[in-house]
Amino acid sequence: MVTPPTYTATSYVVAVPDGESDPQSALGFAQAYGRVATQPAILADARTRAGVPVRILRANVRTATSPDAPMVAVSATSTRPGLAADMANAVSRALTRHAADAGQATHVRLTRFARATAPTEASSAPPAVTGLVGASAGGLLGGLLLLVRPRGTAHDDAPAPARVPVPAPAVDVHAQP
Repeated sequence: MVTPPTYTATSYVVAVPDGESDPQSALGFAQAYGRVATQPAILADARTRAGVPVRILRANVRTATSPDAPMVAVSATSTRPGLAADMANAVSRALTRHAADAGQATHVRLTRFARATAPTEASSAPPAVTGLVGASAGGLLGGLLLLVRPRGTAHDDAPAPARVPVPAPAVDVHAQP
């Protein structure tokens, strides 16, 4: 309940084959570019435009690719909506620049498909929901502890055995020793 809300912005780039390449190779390169988008070389290029250090980019930028489309989604998370968009756009721009450097060898280029915009709503859960989930989890754990707590030995719960009186041995008071 005390953590500030977080915002997520996503930018998209698409891999486009040139005349010497086929769509399947563009799909393969999109997968590869999705994996290298958060590598130090790309993040080092993006840090100036994003206005944050590489360690912040490394901690807050994620990528996703589709197995069916030659597209890379670059998502950035921040407590400030504008910064989330700036980081996503900076990384996607650095990625397209690195792809352009390798374009003659790969015959695939990356093109910006959609820029990230500053989100208007937080991607994190509202504090009320977070508090409700925490309270529910606490109640559940408390109930489980009551169920599994030790209750003593098994003999404490069993009824006591019935006592049968044993007659005392008969003693002859008139007998002589």
